[in-house]
Amino acid sequence: MSDSTGDWLLLALTPGIGPVGFLKLIASFGSASHAVAASTAQTTPLIGQQAAQALRERVAQPDVDAALAWAAGEQCSLLSLQDDDYPQALAETASPPPLLFARGRRELLQQPMLAMVGSRSATPPGKQIASDFARRLAEHGYTIVSGLASGIDAAAHQGALAAAGSTIAVIGTGIDRVYPASNRALAHQIGSAGLILSEFPLGAGPLAGHFPRRNRIIAGLARGCLVVEANINSGSLITARLAAESGREVMAVPGSINNPQARGCHRLLKDGARLVESVEDVLEEVGRLRHSARPATVCAPDPAAATGQILTLMGYDPVSSEWLAQQLGLTQGEVYAMLLELELAGKLTSLPGGQVQRLV
Repeated sequence: MSDSTGDWLLLALTPGIGPVGFLKLIASFGSASHAVAASTAQTTPLIGQQAAQALRERVAQPDVDAALAWAAGEQCSLLSLQDDDYPQALAETASPPPLLFARGRRELLQQPMLAMVGSRSATPPGKQIASDFARRLAEHGYTIVSGLASGIDAAAHQGALAAAGSTIAVIGTGIDRVYPASNRALAHQIGSAGLILSEFPLGAGPLAGHFPRRNRIIAGLARGCLVVEANINSGSLITARLAAESGREVMAVPGSINNPQARGCHRLLKDGARLVESVEDVLEEVGRLRHSARPATVCAPDPAAATGQILTLMGYDPVSSEWLAQQLGLTQGEVYAMLLELELAGKLTSLPGGQVQRLV
């Protein structure tokens, strides 16, 4: 973080400001430090009198101090909207969280992500489907994002953990709490092998209003959202709606007409979601990464040498720039430069979803 970490945290954690108010303050005053220094009369039109007074009185200072102390712990960090590794897809949503508490493998935020959500009261077959899909999609290179809830969420995390820990849990409490408590062991596993994210202050409980906010982060991170089982009133449908509003692909697994946990998925299908029966259906919708299908002999750490090898590495199927960067041992910026050169030369074309395809 820059722009005075303490001031940024104070804005992010002051009750009543929220992501939208935060962005208004930054846009108006130019920085968190200037916003904190502003008078109540200046900030009230932007965030309301109560929040403006709370900011002026620094009522969130204990939360700021606790956050800084927490971030000094092993595998703990604070991710801000101004950090270079803040996920671009999330930053481009309508109300990106200005601050995220992160525990675990922060580098997973730079990987292609797919959301998997569903009912807390999932059937055993539904949980098995979620686990199997998550494991296989993780093997194809996708990091699985879900909400650490019981049922489908937990099954998706468990499946992805079986494939090198490629999972992110976005939670609706402070990151120092686990909800539900029955997922405590799973949360510890994700914090070690995957990544846990929260935008809420330490100690925050599982309030009802927290979960729609959590859902918008899940939807914003991912290329697409797969709903495995959901009843008609499930919060998973909120995640799917937010994903659709953000231009993400929405997919649903159909179920029996006699299963109430399938009715939400059927509603999504009626509304235009992609019907999914296999992992191949998902890959057709969000893109095939070809994560482990290429030989290592074509990888090269030198950008100049890699330019001559990149077409061989691509083959003739669509691939992602992220996958190319991993295989070549280069940064995404270096790969983008090579891809632009090849596209201008008419040797490849850009496709939706951040993929490219060879033309010659």
